Amino acid sequence: MAVSFLRIGRAGSLKKWLESRGSLTSAPFAALCTKPGDPKKPAKQTSTTQVDPIQKLFIDKIREYSSKSKSAGVLVDAGPEYERNLAEEINRLQRLYGGGDLTKFPDFKFPEPKLEEVSTK
Repeated sequence: MAVSFLRIGRAGSLKKWLESRGSLTSAPFAALCTKPGDPKKPAKQTSTTQVDPIQKLFIDKIREYSSKSKSAGVLVDAGPEYERNLAEEINRLQRLYGGGDLTKFPDFKFPEPKLEEVSTK
């Protein structure tokens, strides 16, 4: 079969070879057809065609969440139970690790060590 493809030099010859094999009616080879009597290509979906209702619902929810998070500035739909659990966890961590503000990155200070000059004898 590979030798047959090497002998075929043009797309027209390829089309004739495929027609002789009966493979031209399958979907990948339908794209090679350009004449009016050839099989039709599937229509491409454009912005004017209907969108799948599940996709539309998903996109609407993403946009709704985005607008809520921008306006609130905190977690969206976080109820009082979440706030209570968060406060309890912060209190527990402060007790375990000696307090401090757990919402900011810690400040590390490394003092310069004092070095003594060593004399060679």
